[in-house]
Amino acid sequence: MAVLAATEVARPSRGGRPRDPSRDGVIRAAILRLLADVGYGALTMDAVASEAGVGKATIYRRWRTKQDLVVDTISDLNRADAATPDTGSVEGDLREMMHQMVGLITGPTGAATLSLLSTIPHQPALADAFRNGPLAVWREAYAEIWARAEQRGEVQPGLTGSVVAETTSALMVQRWLLTGEAVDDAYADEVLETVVMPLVRTHTG
Repeated sequence: MAVLAATEVARPSRGGRPRDPSRDGVIRAAILRLLADVGYGALTMDAVASEAGVGKATIYRRWRTKQDLVVDTISDLNRADAATPDTGSVEGDLREMMHQMVGLITGPTGAATLSLLSTIPHQPALADAFRNGPLAVWREAYAEIWARAEQRGEVQPGLTGSVVAETTSALMVQRWLLTGEAVDDAYADEVLETVVMPLVRTHTG
């Protein structure tokens, strides 16, 4: 899982009027800050407008309801940040990807995600947005890493979606969500070196 910054790609307005894409990033950043600060229940369209420094009409032209606003923001999370590295080795690629996850977990997107966790089971649209947005982005990025490793002959086919593949994020997410202990680059490196790579080496090509 993981989650986390929104892109600024222009998308069709839910209200029918073309968007000014230059404002999208500012608005979505404001949404993430407010979700982290007050949670989904207390979030209002007016508060988003105030936090983003735009008129309320700007918000309502883009989204009709609060759910639309949050779903749209979640759907684009991580698309600009989960850039698949290509260092020339599976270990280097995994290290960079895990460091990217650390940055998202510890940043505004991670804080916003934590605030939404209790809401998601009761809001199917939010759950779908997470599955088809940030979770899909990370799955695709990791799948590309494993595919490259197969092409280089570093690993055997079949690691994508396996338990071995899950170890690249599972321990970090567990620490983030359940223990409250720090998730930093040093921890990611320890997981990679003591858990992930020993398992990967058992599946070398």
